[in-house]
Amino acid sequence: MTGGPRACVRWLRRAALALALAGAPLVLPEYYLAQLSFICIYAIAGAGLMLLAGYTGQISLGHAAFLGTGAYVEAIAQTHGLPFAVSLPAAALVAAATGIVVGLPALRLEGIYLAIATLAFGFIGEELFTRWTAVTGGAAGMPVAPVELFGHRLDDEWEFYFLSLVLAALVLKAVSNLLRAPTGRAFVAIRDAPFAARSLGIDCARYKTLSFALSAGAAGLAGALYAHGIGFVSPEAFGILASIELLAMILIGGLGTLPGIVLGAGFIVALPQALVAARDVLPEAIARQAGLQPAAFGLAVVLVVMFEPQGLYGSWLRIRSRLAGGPVRRPRARQRSYMKSGRTR
Repeated sequence: MTGGPRACVRWLRRAALALALAGAPLVLPEYYLAQLSFICIYAIAGAGLMLLAGYTGQISLGHAAFLGTGAYVEAIAQTHGLPFAVSLPAAALVAAATGIVVGLPALRLEGIYLAIATLAFGFIGEELFTRWTAVTGGAAGMPVAPVELFGHRLDDEWEFYFLSLVLAALVLKAVSNLLRAPTGRAFVAIRDAPFAARSLGIDCARYKTLSFALSAGAAGLAGALYAHGIGFVSPEAFGILASIELLAMILIGGLGTLPGIVLGAGFIVALPQALVAARDVLPEAIARQAGLQPAAFGLAVVLVVMFEPQGLYGSWLRIRSRLAGGPVRRPRARQRSYMKSGRTR
C-alpha cells in the first residue's frame, strides 16, 4: 500500500491536466488555441523521433522529410477528394514506407555516418518537393483546406485543437505501451548494448528498420495535421532547419523521456513567439538579424548539453522534488538497466 498515496497524487495530476486541456477553449483566444494545436502536432512528430533516437539510438537529421511526405500526401489526397479518415492513415503509411526505404540502406551505419546519411535524405526530400512540380506544385506550394471529418468541416479553431489533442494523446499512449512490450525492450537493448542484443537473438536489422518505419509514420501523421493547421504546404517548411528543430526538441525536452516530448514541443512553439516579443527590447543590431531563431535554438541546445543533460523534464523533476522537500529525482528512462552486464563500456 506504500504506492497508494503516490498513485493517487499522480492520477489527480493527470486529471487536473486533462481538465485544463479540455477547458482551454473556454478561456483562451483562437491564437493561443492554434499554438496548442501545433504543440500537439510537434509532440506527435517528436514521439516518433524519440522512439528512433531516444530509445533505439538511431540519429536522424532528415526527419523533416518524413514530415513533408505526410503533409504532401495529405494535400494531394485532399485535392482528389479523399475523406480525411482515409487520407490521414494514408499519409502515415506512405511516410512509414519511406522510412523503411531509408532505414534499410542505413542498417550498417551508426553514429556520425548514420547522421550524414539521414541528412542526405533530408536534402533529397526537400529537392524532390521543389522539383516535382506536377505533383507537389514546386516552390509555389499547395493550398490545403480545413479538415472535413464525417461530413463536418472543422472551421473553428477549437475543433481542430481537440482533433490534434486526441491524436497526440493516442500516439503518446501507443509509444508508452510499445516501450513496455517486447518490441520496445528490443529497441532499448539495441541502444544500450547492441552486441548483447545480438547474442540474445534479437534481430537488430529488423528492429532498426521497424523503428525507422514507426518513427517516419508518426512524422507523416504529424505532417498531415501540420498541412491542415497551416493551410498551405511548401518545400521550405521541411528543410534541414526543420529537421534540426525536431532533433533539438527532444534534446531540450529530455532525451529518452516521454514527458520531455511535450515539454520540447512547447519550447519550439513558444521560442519564436518569445523572440518576436524580445525584438522590442534587444539591441537593434541583434534584433534585425535574420538568423536569430536558428541561433537561439543552437544556443538552447548548447546550454542544455552543458548544464542540464536531462533536459527540461530533468529540471522539472528537480524543482518538484525541492518544492516537496524530498530527495532530488532524476528522469528515469524506461528499461535503462536492461542487460547492464552486457555493456562493453
